[in-house]
Amino acid sequence: MNGKRPADPGPARPVKKGKKQVAAEFSDAVTEETVRKQVAEAWSCRTPFSHEAIVLDMDPFLHCVIPNFIQSQDFLEGLQKELLSLDFHEKYNDLYKFQQSDDLKKRKEPHISALRKLMFEDFRDWLSKVSSIDLEPTIDMSCAKYEFTDALLCHDDELEGRRIAFILYLVPSWDRNLGGTLDLYDTDEHFQPKQIVKSLLPSWNKLVFFEVSPVSFHQPEKFAKVCDALEKGDVEWSSCGPPNRRFYERAEESNLPDVLKECMGLFRSEALFLLLSNFTGLKLHFLAPSEDELEDKGDGEAACAADGTEEGTSQSPSEPENKQAAVGSHSQESGEQADPEPQEDEAKKESGIPTCQGELRHWKTGHYTLVHDNSKTEFALDLFLYCGCEGWEPEYGGFTSYIAKGEDEELLIVNPENNSLALVYRDRETMKFVKHINHRSLEQKKTFPNRSGFWDFAFVYYEYKVLGQPCRQGPKATTTYKNEMVP
Repeated sequence: MNGKRPADPGPARPVKKGKKQVAAEFSDAVTEETVRKQVAEAWSCRTPFSHEAIVLDMDPFLHCVIPNFIQSQDFLEGLQKELLSLDFHEKYNDLYKFQQSDDLKKRKEPHISALRKLMFEDFRDWLSKVSSIDLEPTIDMSCAKYEFTDALLCHDDELEGRRIAFILYLVPSWDRNLGGTLDLYDTDEHFQPKQIVKSLLPSWNKLVFFEVSPVSFHQPEKFAKVCDALEKGDVEWSSCGPPNRRFYERAEESNLPDVLKECMGLFRSEALFLLLSNFTGLKLHFLAPSEDELEDKGDGEAACAADGTEEGTSQSPSEPENKQAAVGSHSQESGEQADPEPQEDEAKKESGIPTCQGELRHWKTGHYTLVHDNSKTEFALDLFLYCGCEGWEPEYGGFTSYIAKGEDEELLIVNPENNSLALVYRDRETMKFVKHINHRSLEQKKTFPNRSGFWDFAFVYYEYKVLGQPCRQGPKATTTYKNEMVP
């Protein structure tokens, strides 16, 4: 019989031990569904919320404190040891003096890795749901060590792309006399820091986080007033039809609360005409430069823009020597129904006056707009500012869809997103409609029981043209500005 002799067994090899698995979890009380929804509603409405596990406050700006963030004390002690063993680099200038580690993104230590996983995944997901902010999966995280005489002076934490800043304290028993408090400032009328109005004392396992934006000290308060005015029910709404074209509610502007009148005035103001001109490169105002008009601005002027009235009209001066403010005329004042599509109006076409048309709309279950064969379209810039649509899902409908004439394929979709401003430039071959809001939208009431649908400020701006110049044949484009409500 042929066969190989079995090899002699060698010495036993030691079994490799697997790496110790460490996991971190944050407070069960904070993740509890009822508490999460209450925090989300308070964040949305910009109102304070207090619970033994979490405190959300708006004074002087939105910030949140979770006193016992990590559940396991053993984990925290292991984390502290790993952090203190890192290499720290001294940071020193006129603004600060402290020691900082490198980015923790690539550290392999088990407790640091577990904290990173917690912050990058579980906590980020929770925070996105609470804030209705679509946070990126990448997070900047490092460890700072403050010793006697170290300091970090007043700053706004503003960096491009940063939305939420957070601090997790791992400090021994602390006394206010030792310093080290997180001081929050209010601002003056120029949005410059004025004085300390609140000081948060560091304590073991306390997490503090706050919203960061270029206008973080003043923007939320103004937008909160707009949402509050819409939700109070003081607005008079009228139903828009006929049903073979549209079905939604439009606000009666003559009876609007003051804060909403201010918003409507802002969107019709010369300042915004110029601002949008600078944003887009379109000539929406006679003072705005254009690609084809660098010289001889005094030549004859005429508009190739809007032929008629869409939702309402606004005018800015057609000649430099005319210093009148932009004013609006509304179809509601004359008892007429405004048609959401431009109509031929030769008088306006000859006037040379740049125009915009707009309205404040309420959208809820069953609402929609349709395109129709005799719709007249122009080159135009659409503007939408959305309010009260936290937690709104695309599957509910209510999004604005852009299609080419005679085609069913969508070119672009603009989804409602709270406190976001969207700009879309369209040509004569592009049509738009608002998708029917279906009964799935009633899911919104589970999170916001007092809310029915959402609102938007919808305006259309038409380009101001010099006589003899053709309207531009540019591509459609969309730009969204988040948290831009600063009238």
